[in-house]
Amino acid sequence: MSYLKAEDILPKELIEAIQQYVNGTNIYIPSIDKKDWGSRTCSKEYYELRNRDIHSQYMDGMPVNELADKYSLSEKTIYKILSKSRVCAANDTDESLAKKYC
Repeated sequence: MSYLKAEDILPKELIEAIQQYVNGTNIYIPSIDKKDWGSRTCSKEYYELRNRDIHSQYMDGMPVNELADKYSLSEKTIYKILSKSRVCAANDTDESLAKKYC
């Protein structure tokens, strides 16, 4: 990541205003075009489907160690996925809460 000098791109008044908050410190200014994680590659949807499959198979009786082997994950990760999916399932009665927490 390359850095730009503020003096080269920002008006003097803006630099002075920023200096009231941070003086001589590097700051990160996020892009207005920033997309959510996974939105470009559909990774988010892939993992959501995978995690639903894991939960479904667990509810059908597949042991955690077999799920870990099948999906090449640690048992600890499987437990985390199952824990999160239980919270989501508990909130399914209120769709807005389910979307907020899941």
